[in-house]
Amino acid sequence: MDVKAKHIYRFGGTKTDGKSSMKSLLGGKGANLAEMSRIGVPVPPGFTITTEVCNLYTLQGREAITELLSSELMHGLEFVEDIMGTKFGNYDNPCLLSVRSGARKSMPGMMDTVLNVGLNDEAVLGLAQVSGKERFAWDSYRRFIQMYGDVVLKLGTLNDDDADPFEIILEEMKKDRGVETDQELNTKDLQELVNKYKVRIYELTGEEFPQDPFDQLWNSIMAVFESWNTPRATLYRKLNNIPDDWGTAVNVQAMVYGNMGKKSASGVAFTRNAATGESCFNGEYLIDAQGEDVVAGIRTPLQITKKDSIEWAKFARISEEDRINNFKSLEEYMPEVFINLLQYQHTLEQHFKEMQDLEFTIQEGRLWLLQTRTGKRTGAAMIQIGMDMLDEGLIDEKELIMRMSPDKLNELLHPVFDHNAQKRAKLLATGLPASPGCATGRIVFYSDDAEEWAAQNKPVILCRTETSADDLKGMNAANG
Repeated sequence: MDVKAKHIYRFGGTKTDGKSSMKSLLGGKGANLAEMSRIGVPVPPGFTITTEVCNLYTLQGREAITELLSSELMHGLEFVEDIMGTKFGNYDNPCLLSVRSGARKSMPGMMDTVLNVGLNDEAVLGLAQVSGKERFAWDSYRRFIQMYGDVVLKLGTLNDDDADPFEIILEEMKKDRGVETDQELNTKDLQELVNKYKVRIYELTGEEFPQDPFDQLWNSIMAVFESWNTPRATLYRKLNNIPDDWGTAVNVQAMVYGNMGKKSASGVAFTRNAATGESCFNGEYLIDAQGEDVVAGIRTPLQITKKDSIEWAKFARISEEDRINNFKSLEEYMPEVFINLLQYQHTLEQHFKEMQDLEFTIQEGRLWLLQTRTGKRTGAAMIQIGMDMLDEGLIDEKELIMRMSPDKLNELLHPVFDHNAQKRAKLLATGLPASPGCATGRIVFYSDDAEEWAAQNKPVILCRTETSADDLKGMNAANG
C-alpha cells in the first residue's frame, strides 16, 4: 500500500485536481465532475476517492482503508466546508454530503448512492433553523434514514420477503392519512416516520441508528465500495465485458436540495433525443423533489421544454388549461433557470463533442449540475446523432465510424410495426419500451413466469407496471 500516493481528488469552486482524461482513476462521474469545474459549469464541490482504493478495499478491508484515507478525507471535507460555508458534524449549520459510486464505464442503476449524510437528531433541527423550512429538514432526514438502511445496513435482505421495510411503513402512513404522495405528508407526519424508521432499524439489527456523522460517512463510503461486488453489478460487468479489477470510484459531494419547496426541483436531461437522434434538448423534472424521485416512477415527471410539454399533454389527453395550471414545463415555470440550463447543456455537448445525459438540481432558484455523461441511445439515434455531428463539424469521419456500435446496428434489423396497421389497432395500454422493435406473445409481469413460459417455447412479453401484485396475478392467470 502506497501511503504517499494521492487517493482523493477535489473539484468545485476555483480548485480542480482532476480532468476528463482521468476516467480510469476517477471513474466516469468523477472525471466529468472535475472537467465540468474546469470549464465553469456550476457543480456542488466535493472530492473523488480513486478506483485504486476500491481494489485495495476488496483486498485489505475497512480498517486498512480508513487508516489510508483519514488524513486526505479531512482535507477534502475542509475544502467542501470552505466553499459551502457550512461544517460537517456541526449541528447549527450542518454540511451534508452525498456519497455516490462512479465506475470508469457507466453502469446505470447497478451500484449505490447515499444522500444527506451527516443528518442526525440534532442536525435536523439545525437544518430546519438555517433553512427556515422545518418540513424540508425532516423530509431530508427520513430520506437519509431510508437510503442508509437500504444501502449501508442492507435491511431489505433481513426481511423474509426482501421487501423494503421503510416503504411498507411509508405506504401505511399515507393510507392512514388518506393521501397519495409523500409531498402531502406534513412535518409531524415526517417526524413520526423518522421515529418509526429508527424503531424498525433497531428491531432488525439490534442497534440504534448511528448519530455520529463521521460513522455515517465512513460506512457510506465502504458500502459504495462493496456495491462493486454485488451480484447484480458482477452480472452487469460480465454481460458488458467490464473487467472486475477496474473498481469504482466514490464521489463525496456537498448536498444541494431540490426538495426545499416550490422554487426547487430536480431533473434529468439529454442534449439530443435518445430515441430518434433529433437535435433537440429534452428531459424531465419534478418540483420539490430529490433526484431519486424523478426516476422512481412515484410521481409523474414534468417536461423541461414547452414543446415537449404540449406534445405530452396531447398524448395524455390533458387539456391545455389543465397543462398550464398543473403540468408546466421548466421553460414556463422557471424561465431564467431554463435559459441557464440550455446554455450549460450546449457548452457541455460542444466541449465533450458527444450527446450528454445530465442530472441537475435547482435549490431555491439556483441551478446546480450534478453530473454529465455520454448519453445512451437507440441504434437509429446513434446513426442520426453521428451523421449530424459530422455535418456540424464536431467529429470527423474516422470518429463517426468508431462510434457505430455493431450491437446498436443490429437493432435496425429488429421487426417494427407497420405504420398503417398501427393506426388501425385498438390501444389497450401505453408504456416505455425497454428494448427496440416490436414483439408478440403473452404478457407477463414476473421474470420467473417469463423464464418458465419461454422454456415451454411460449412467446412472452415481460412488462413492469405499478398495478398491484394481486391484480397482476389475476392478469397472468387470465393470459392462460
